Amino acid sequence: MKVGIPKGLLYCKYHPFLQTFFSELGAEVINSPDTNTEILNEGIKYSVDEACLPVKIFHGHVYSLKDKCDIIVIPRIMQVRKKEYICPKFCGLPEMIVNSIPDIPETIIEPIYAVSKRKLYSWAEEAGRKITKDSFKIRKSFNRALEEQKNYKSGIKDENYKLRVALAGHPYNIYDNFINMNIIQKLNELGVGVITEEYTDEESIDMEVKNLYKRPFWTFARNSYGFTANASKKSIVDGIIYISSFACGIDSVVIELIKDRIEDFPFMILKVDEHTGEAGLDTRVEAFVDMLERSS
Repeated sequence: MKVGIPKGLLYCKYHPFLQTFFSELGAEVINSPDTNTEILNEGIKYSVDEACLPVKIFHGHVYSLKDKCDIIVIPRIMQVRKKEYICPKFCGLPEMIVNSIPDIPETIIEPIYAVSKRKLYSWAEEAGRKITKDSFKIRKSFNRALEEQKNYKSGIKDENYKLRVALAGHPYNIYDNFINMNIIQKLNELGVGVITEEYTDEESIDMEVKNLYKRPFWTFARNSYGFTANASKKSIVDGIIYISSFACGIDSVVIELIKDRIEDFPFMILKVDEHTGEAGLDTRVEAFVDMLERSS
């Protein structure tokens, strides 16, 4: 059995779990290539126009796998924290894919509620039975995958730079170098270090979120707001860069909340879509860094 796993959306955060689970079940795991121009073009072709750039790119990743495997995993990630949800586009992602891309093979589209080991196993049991009927093997593979995910450390915390910025936004915008046009490398070359939300403890994020009128409904909003508010308040960084996908509903709210919280702290928003030019992005980043250098 060949299982295809697209390298899009939250693959950057949870690939150790997915890779290990299906490998331990005895399947041959096939990943799509890193995001590139061909994947973007196919994604634009098969996705609805209103979708954000990461969702369009995910369509392209699925298209690149459709003739190479027996089954494709389309993670319908619903929750990773109690009383919070992931982006609403994740809820309908499988239907978008299945009804847009022709001749797609069988898919694994069961909802993923990762708020507890028991709820996550419900997904693993359903998904695993498409590979094997051996319940013991499914349970063993699940436990092994959890261990791999637990030992995986993501995030960026550059040291020994004169200046440092907080790089905020949805994880797939930060860690997909095609989407963000290698912004981390560009900043490093300009003498600026980067820190991401993974290096802010949960307690600090929760303390900042408590200052809001009500608790955020979306996990992405909670993380971005808590991280940037804490980074500015404690002067952990010299500035904040927020990478946002054009037409992202969650970002349209959380960016305004961040602006209100950090007041005049240096803050730049980089909006990206399939039309964004690298020259324009370079100019804005260089100007922002120049401003930080003059004010330091």
